[in-house]
Amino acid sequence: MKKILRIFLCLAIFLSIFFITFHYKEDILVYYNKFFANSEKKPTTLVKNEYYRDYNFKYISNTTNFTPKNKQDILDIYYTVINSGMEEFSFYCEEEYATCLNDVYDVNNQETISDISNFVHPYNSLKYLNTKIDTLGKITIYINRNYTEEMKTILDYKVDDIIKNNITSDMTLKEKIRTIHDYIINNTKYDQERSDNDVYKYKSDTAYGALIEGYAVCSGYTDSMMLFLEKFGVKSYKISSKNHVWNYVYLDNKWYNLDLTWDDPINSDGSNTLDDSFFLISTNKMLELDKTEHVYNKTVYME
Repeated sequence: MKKILRIFLCLAIFLSIFFITFHYKEDILVYYNKFFANSEKKPTTLVKNEYYRDYNFKYISNTTNFTPKNKQDILDIYYTVINSGMEEFSFYCEEEYATCLNDVYDVNNQETISDISNFVHPYNSLKYLNTKIDTLGKITIYINRNYTEEMKTILDYKVDDIIKNNITSDMTLKEKIRTIHDYIINNTKYDQERSDNDVYKYKSDTAYGALIEGYAVCSGYTDSMMLFLEKFGVKSYKISSKNHVWNYVYLDNKWYNLDLTWDDPINSDGSNTLDDSFFLISTNKMLELDKTEHVYNKTVYME
């Protein structure tokens, strides 16, 4: 009889602990998170690949602070991680930053992530990004990129070969950029099947499509040009509007627009034309030429 009572007593205690734990699980997690988990709240160590760019901009900057205190800190963390080439990175919010998780969710929209990706080297640019948040507030970024290792190897060889055969040491930077501008346009066709009919024959949204396969949409032209700008040591980034993207180039202490897509127009007779209307022009000049595809968010691309 005593044995049965002991069993019932143990069972009652177990069930009581279970129900109390279940009922107060959120409070218990908060208590654990506050008093015991602080020592575990360390961000992932940042590892930069060879395509990391040490450039800061008005919209976002590289950071070493991975415990955000405001939304700008979160934007800077995302930029730094994407810019570094890492595939996975975790960080935590400051305990006093009450709206942190809401701000993380707010940053994680396609438009904002795409804007951030425009500021990094093409090889570190995104195919897609996912963010997960666990019950202890751990924020983990998972990144999938546009360029495979094989694509990068082939492109690096191609870029070096084009420079070797077309660029001379006596050229000015502007002359080098013009030479590459003309080369890409003369050796690339706009992938109209993809843009108009969603037919995916080529990797035309990347520099691989433009430089290796000979077909590109606007992002392919832009990535291609940016690979050469990086080789020339010219600071740049990409600007996106609703349906278009082009290069923004810092040369001789000024920023200029450079749009190879619009300098490679589609002619009704199928012939190729080399234009230079959008070669290193001011924003005012660009908007005189086009007020539809080149209207962009000036709170992001502030330079």
